[in-house]
Amino acid sequence: MRVLAAFRYALAGIIYCVRRERHVKLHLAAAFAAIGLAWWLELSSIEVVVLLMTIAGVITAEIFNTALEAIVDKVSPEYHPLAKVAKDAAAGAVLVQAVAALGVGYVLFWDKLLK
Repeated sequence: MRVLAAFRYALAGIIYCVRRERHVKLHLAAAFAAIGLAWWLELSSIEVVVLLMTIAGVITAEIFNTALEAIVDKVSPEYHPLAKVAKDAAAGAVLVQAVAALGVGYVLFWDKLLK
């Protein structure tokens, strides 16, 4: 029963992020577009795995960013320079992951789209 409860809590966290975080919605839209493009271009199994892992990395980074922002807001409701560092660094991590995902998308899709 504990495993089922843990799964429900995890799912609740994902649902919260999808419903309330604009960037999660944007990343999910891009993910569905990329998956559709992968299907249309008939990417290989390994290419699809790379794509799915990349998508998971971006969404995971966004979820961690949301969690960190919630914690920082709770423990430091007023402005503090270290709170700003924490939030900026978490947002920076998402940016790094998103830029890497663009690179993966370029490698997977560019040549196939030019044919």
